[in-house]
Amino acid sequence: MPKLTIDDLHLKGKNVLLRVDFNVPLDEHHNITDDLRIRESLPSIQKIIREGGRAILCSHLGRPKGKPKFEFSLAPVAKHLTNLLGHPVMYITDCIGPQVDQVKQTLKNGEVLLLENLRFHKEEEENDREFARQLAARCDLYVNDAFGSAHRAHASTEGVTHFFKQNAAGYLMQKELQYLGEALENPQRPFVAILGGAKISGKIDVIENLLGKTDALLIGGGMIFTFFKAHGWEIGKSLLEADRLDMAKEILKRAQGGKTRLELPVDVLIADKFEAGAKTRTVGVHEIPGDWIGVDIGPKSIGAFKEILSSAKTVVWNGPMGVFEIEDFAKGTEAIARSLAEITQKGATTIVGGGDSAAAVKKFNLEDKITHVSTGGGASLEFLEGKVLPGVAALTEK
Repeated sequence: MPKLTIDDLHLKGKNVLLRVDFNVPLDEHHNITDDLRIRESLPSIQKIIREGGRAILCSHLGRPKGKPKFEFSLAPVAKHLTNLLGHPVMYITDCIGPQVDQVKQTLKNGEVLLLENLRFHKEEEENDREFARQLAARCDLYVNDAFGSAHRAHASTEGVTHFFKQNAAGYLMQKELQYLGEALENPQRPFVAILGGAKISGKIDVIENLLGKTDALLIGGGMIFTFFKAHGWEIGKSLLEADRLDMAKEILKRAQGGKTRLELPVDVLIADKFEAGAKTRTVGVHEIPGDWIGVDIGPKSIGAFKEILSSAKTVVWNGPMGVFEIEDFAKGTEAIARSLAEITQKGATTIVGGGDSAAAVKKFNLEDKITHVSTGGGASLEFLEGKVLPGVAALTEK
């Protein structure tokens, strides 16, 4: 990796501002329901304190819209992180200001301080220079380990880098860039991408970037119905992006005779209502009745997709095959997740690109059976689109 990494830094006796991604889900009692992002940050934190550095952690949580809100406080994260580290984590109720500066100055080697939610200040998302300067104050080094926020040019991901001579990537950032980067630049073949989710509009740049790079591109999720409509087929009450029909036609045209085999489902599960307990049946893609809704890919499509995946050596998956949150509509997504687990055991590299796909893998208890589950939904998507991530671009070149 051409960027400076945490291993290139002399950490002893230094205040290290470490941007982490502690944007974790909380229940109504303010308990953390999924701590993957916190656990993934541990190697970088442990590296700093093991080598006698002072770890000053900063993160956002939720969308408080520039104002302090109790439900978005990082206080529960500090408590949970203390348990995971087996090491005391100090917590302070702001991220900038005289009180914060004073605490930063009194830190001892090996100590950990967690600052309060960055987004309690609107200046964070505005990438305000003065806010970035205050965040960087009393710190000697900057390490970005928050891949999930690397696609945003915020004060804590881009702005602060102007106040440090050395801006490095943490271990999680390195891991994310390594797996996603190698998949796109030097994949073992056959290289297969699976794209799902509700809308073409959210995946159009990914599809365009992967056409010609992958050996096969499998399409599922709600976006298939816009492709079906582009073919002129009846889709009933299924999700349709009418303003993306021309785009869908263009993608289908580009895929014909190209290097990438574009695979759409051949059958779908349909329901009479978009809710649990609805009547369901499987039909061919040309046979969707006018008053029914497509909710998942069908068994023939699952079989065809699994057949393609069985010989794959590199797989990138972003987006579910159906409405997997409802048990009756989850079979396609579960089958894909289990297929990835099977081929991983046989030596394939499998990468799940965060967001709903990561949630699905967790739901089916397959997290540890996939090569890499990304912590960054939006960031991994933009990386797959071929875009430069501002938080990565801002790091110091080696």
